[in-house]
Amino acid sequence: MQNSEFELFNQQRSDWVRLRTLVALRWFAVIGQSVALIVAIKVYGLQIPVGYAALVITTSVVANLVSINAYPENKRLSETQATLWLIFDLVQLSALLFLTGGLNNPFAMLLLAPVTIAATVLHLTNTIFLCLTAISLTTLLSVFYLPIIGASGAVLELPPLFQFGSWVALLVGLVFLALYARQVTTEMHAMGEALVATQLALAREQKLTDLGGVVAAAAHELGTPLATIKLVSSELMEEVADNPDLLEDARLIREQADRCRVILHSMGRAGKDDLMLRQAPFETVVREAAEPHLNRGKSVKFYIAPAEGGPRQQPTILRRPEIIHGLRNLIQNAVDFARSEVTVEMAWTETTLDVRIADDGRGFPQSVLGRIGDPYVRRRRLSEDGAKRPGYEGMGLGLFIAKTLLERSGAQLRFANSRRHGHASWTGQATGGAVVEVTWERRTLGLSSDEATAPLGENQRFAVQ
Repeated sequence: MQNSEFELFNQQRSDWVRLRTLVALRWFAVIGQSVALIVAIKVYGLQIPVGYAALVITTSVVANLVSINAYPENKRLSETQATLWLIFDLVQLSALLFLTGGLNNPFAMLLLAPVTIAATVLHLTNTIFLCLTAISLTTLLSVFYLPIIGASGAVLELPPLFQFGSWVALLVGLVFLALYARQVTTEMHAMGEALVATQLALAREQKLTDLGGVVAAAAHELGTPLATIKLVSSELMEEVADNPDLLEDARLIREQADRCRVILHSMGRAGKDDLMLRQAPFETVVREAAEPHLNRGKSVKFYIAPAEGGPRQQPTILRRPEIIHGLRNLIQNAVDFARSEVTVEMAWTETTLDVRIADDGRGFPQSVLGRIGDPYVRRRRLSEDGAKRPGYEGMGLGLFIAKTLLERSGAQLRFANSRRHGHASWTGQATGGAVVEVTWERRTLGLSSDEATAPLGENQRFAVQ
């Protein structure tokens, strides 16, 4: 998913809210306000300007009726529309509180609701505007309001200290709930968007895998006919050696047969659906993941050897798209930020498979080292990163996708900085190149020696969608 698609995804955030949802909530508010007004008058005998209060409640009823009749049931609110509706609810509730004692009314806490909703569905600018509006109305209600008069004629008011405390508590609640709801919702949305990107990346890799498998199968099946054509054309060349025109035609047939073999071989290098290509040695899979980044001006060196005490025979593993795509992202990141060299070390034991990817760049920023793998991690060295990746606006998604895909295959990842090419900072933290270590339990990824050497069987037909 491109950056512009993510921006559009974020811009449509408020479009997730249905007008019917706000209408339903407003009906609950209307019923609650009406019941509270009736109980206050009939049960407790409070003296409240009933006419004006009923008029304020009626505005919500009218707004709901207009919404129901003017818009379709599946209407989703734009950013501006959602903001205006929430401001309306805030003003309507404030007007009702003005008529019923201001902050002396215990229902003043309901002022928190529109702000909390805004923090979850609106962009930051509109959320701040709505929060400031709520703070202003709360402050006005602490000073200007019609007092509640009891059945005995006494004015029902809190002591000044308690009124001040209620005002402060509401302001703190408005800010705290807005920040809390905003932070939680933002993290949820970021994770959701990042998971969508991960699924798209995996789907793309799977499509490439499927396409490569088709080409590989075609190359395998057409190998014998092409070889026959080449053999026959060579024999024809010998028989028509005295006829230049026919000789040239036979030579052309042989050249085109050779060309077809080369094209099919080139297209099918990454094929994986042929049974012969579904599994491969550990090193082959890692090198395939690194292949697109081997000629980008940086030296990529491979080191492969069993770990101390490990078996000498290299393990054979399945070619899984998530492994190839995840390792490819990690190697791309290393090549992007390396000064001149990237090393990819492969090792194995009886129980584990390990890949260690290191570069000689400046390493991961200390400010984000503990949060690598989270989506949308902001780095401090944005200008320098931009210079190393011209035209690329990093969002932290590359490492998130790699980490997610590899963990899906059963891997454990560790991110660190190496001292090999740098010095320790005053805090003792390494400031050398970045290092990523990927470890799999062999039982979750590798094939047993019997499975690796067993006959593959006959290739299966591709399913037609």
